[in-house]
Amino acid sequence: MTNRVTKTLKWTVLFVALLALFLPSILQGLGLHPEYHGPTYQLPGKRALVITTSNAVLSSAGETEGKPTGVMASEMTHPYYGFTDAGMQVDIASIKGGQIPVDPQTLGRAIRSAEDDRYLADPIMQAKVNNSLLIDDLDFTQYDAIFLSGGWGAAYDLGYSEVLAEKISAAYYAETPIIGSVCHGALGLINALDRDGNKLIAGRRMTGVTDRQIKQLGIEITPQHPETELRKAGALFESQTKLIDFFATHVVVDDERRFVTGQNQNSGHETAHQMMAIIAALNEAPQ
Repeated sequence: MTNRVTKTLKWTVLFVALLALFLPSILQGLGLHPEYHGPTYQLPGKRALVITTSNAVLSSAGETEGKPTGVMASEMTHPYYGFTDAGMQVDIASIKGGQIPVDPQTLGRAIRSAEDDRYLADPIMQAKVNNSLLIDDLDFTQYDAIFLSGGWGAAYDLGYSEVLAEKISAAYYAETPIIGSVCHGALGLINALDRDGNKLIAGRRMTGVTDRQIKQLGIEITPQHPETELRKAGALFESQTKLIDFFATHVVVDDERRFVTGQNQNSGHETAHQMMAIIAALNEAPQ
């Protein structure tokens, strides 16, 4: 009996070790952080701004303590390196400026992406994350791309920032920046207004993380959910689904080609490249 128990224990340990070894590949095969194989662009001289949350705690309404959270690493690193590799100058800002909280769970081995590894070895990007710019101090109209990153932290501040809403409206009417978001980053768009005081995104095709994905992950305590809030703001919400929405992905370019939105953490690569495609096409158009 003792030998049988010992043998079973050994096989169990081996199985767990193999699962841990191959889990990142298994998750990617299911749809997590798919590799990008679409067109790439060179946009030297262009500028991009990546904006993140400043909230570091996953808590219920009215509470200030909870599990650590922040921006999902890949929702910041994927667009950052996409823009950087295209030759763009990339700034990183946040709602409060200063050190950006990066959700520690999203840097765990199982779900960490290649771009996350690149960030962890990149002192330049780390300096930008640790000393992010304050959105209040920035002129959004001076950028060619504005990208709103998500993560659970974004549910607590992006949709409540009057400054962000006003600057998104200013960027839209400047007719230059292409405005993008991924996952909870779409919450930064819900209160931007047009010149008549109406919701700027009303009637526009858009996406963000689904209510279904939030429910499946069991994190419903956040004060805002992108699908719900986008629909409230009048956006024409669309998404893709799988048995588990965590492995789905979808990117939407609105009919005016001013907003590019990605469904969730799997959509960052394509969202950034779709934004660059629009910028590249505008550069080629006759002036």
